Amino acid sequence: QVQLVESGGGLVQPGGSLKLSCASSGSTFSARSIAWYRQAPGKQRQWLATINPVGSTTYTDSDSVKGRFTISRDNTKDTVYLQMNSLKPEDTAVYYCNQAYTPLAWGQGTQVTVSA
Repeated sequence: QVQLVESGGGLVQPGGSLKLSCASSGSTFSARSIAWYRQAPGKQRQWLATINPVGSTTYTDSDSVKGRFTISRDNTKDTVYLQMNSLKPEDTAVYYCNQAYTPLAWGQGTQVTVSA
């Protein structure tokens, strides 16, 4: 049973950057497509990006994140990353990773707060 654990969140000023990590504790990680999501207070969970086993990526069409977030993976470390640049206060949310298409149980996520 694979488990995914998010980390790397924190408090950052507007315009800053963060790199989130999604580490796997199970087997066959390299064969799984992984997605990043976020959920802001009072809002539904939003899909951000997906990366497949060979590194092909898809991103949300939302103008709110387009061009600022980059998903990547290092299968030697069983880890998927989300690089977030030019952060805005509206990016404040709990960020989650999960298996794409057939999600597993959701983890605790990692809190990202963008504030001056």
